[in-house]
Amino acid sequence: MDSVKLILTEPISPPTLLEQLDKSRPNSISEKKKAQVAKDFESVLLTKMLDEMKNSIVDWGLEKDATSEQIHGIFWLYLARDIANSGGLGLWKDIYQFLSDSEQVNTVQKTEDRKQMTEDR
Repeated sequence: MDSVKLILTEPISPPTLLEQLDKSRPNSISEKKKAQVAKDFESVLLTKMLDEMKNSIVDWGLEKDATSEQIHGIFWLYLARDIANSGGLGLWKDIYQFLSDSEQVNTVQKTEDRKQMTEDR
C-alpha cells in the first residue's frame, strides 16, 4: 500500500454518541433475514457435529491427499447446510424466536426508558 494514501487530507468527524448510533440503526431486521441467520447458525452447529461423527468412522483405507480431504470437507459442509435448510434439528426455530423476542424486549425497554425520562423532567 502506498503510504501517501494513508495521510489524512480531510478533517476527521467527531465520534458518534451511542444514543445517536442506536437511533440511526434500522428499527428491525427483516423476518426473512432472522430466519436465515438462525438456519445458518444451526448449519454451523450441524457441521461441527458431523465432523465429530465423521471422526468416529473407521478409516476405509482410501488414499487421503489434500484434494480428497478438501472434497470431503465440502461434502460435510453442504450436507449440514442441507439438513439445516430442510428443518434440521429444529433448533433454528428457537433461535429465530429468541431473536424476535429480544427485539421486542429492546423496543419495549427503550419505550419505557423514554417514558421514565419524560416523567423525570
